[in-house]
Amino acid sequence: MLLKKILIGFGIIAIVFTLIPLIPSDYWWIRMFDFPHIQLTSLTFVAILIYLIKFDFKNIKDYVFIGLLIGCFIFQFIKIVPYTFLYKKEVMDASTNREYPTIKLLTANVLQKNEHDDGLKAIIKELDADIMVFTEANTRWRDAIAQTVTGTYKYKVELPLDNTYGILMYSKLELVNPEVKFMVTDSIPSIHSKVRMPQGDLAQLYAIHPTPPMPQENPLSTDRDAELMMISELARNSRLPVIVLGDFNDVAWSPTTLLFQDTSELLDVRVGRGFYSTFDANKHLFRWPLDHIFVSPEFRLADLQVGNSIDSDHFPLYVELSYEPEQAKQQLPKPVTKEQLEKAQEQLDKLKKKQQQ
Repeated sequence: MLLKKILIGFGIIAIVFTLIPLIPSDYWWIRMFDFPHIQLTSLTFVAILIYLIKFDFKNIKDYVFIGLLIGCFIFQFIKIVPYTFLYKKEVMDASTNREYPTIKLLTANVLQKNEHDDGLKAIIKELDADIMVFTEANTRWRDAIAQTVTGTYKYKVELPLDNTYGILMYSKLELVNPEVKFMVTDSIPSIHSKVRMPQGDLAQLYAIHPTPPMPQENPLSTDRDAELMMISELARNSRLPVIVLGDFNDVAWSPTTLLFQDTSELLDVRVGRGFYSTFDANKHLFRWPLDHIFVSPEFRLADLQVGNSIDSDHFPLYVELSYEPEQAKQQLPKPVTKEQLEKAQEQLDKLKKKQQQ
């Protein structure tokens, strides 16, 4: 009987946690429930199994309860199943019938207060990426990384800050007209640059790290959501192939990131492959994908890895892309709809209203 009460209590919590993210609000204590769908789905499934095996259904309340629990599980599972092998890959595997030029990218949130840089230096040497983006980088981190990349990475954009939003970019490939942009506030930078790929074609690169909705920093997700919508518009209107990467401070299945993807008309390298969770590196049971790489259909995937620990609360994320523009038609994203554009504009309007207050 005690076990049944515990399961009913958990079931009520699962139902509430499932419904809360449906509330159309930017407050952090609502948006935080977008994150733990992996854990919630797994626990709900276990609770359903135990309830079905252990207990007899004696009245209508039992059927209603298990029905609601199964409904929650289905809703949660639909959210996360695209990021498993059960789903069709969004970015197709790199072609093997001929050699195409490739570009290797590494992005990592180094954790500003982290004073152990040996792990990151080892990852830099091991993966030997063409382009690297580091977020939460202050001057100490810039100096430590500079010791590793000296002479190897000829092109760089460095903006070390002490507010946890410093950002660094190092590239072996030529960066063309790189710019630091402050899309939402004068304290949250992003890097926008064209990059000349190995065969000479240009691609557009956006490296971002929007602010998260957290009570001690920003109680609303408005700034983060608006920055993602701004980047999505730039990506959608770009005449060049596009890569967007960085710490989004948002999970892949959240309404905001999904809207970003829909309105940018980009592809998610994770879809059809796995969660590739990058946060929290210090908590095995509470991890989800916060660092992302989105690409336009000219690119295919040769390799995708979550790197070893760098003593940050994030794991590094590494990708090797094959540039196959003539194959792009085989993986075109759905065209953005009027409704999706209107939702994106609503996010931008919220930011304008907030800034006017």
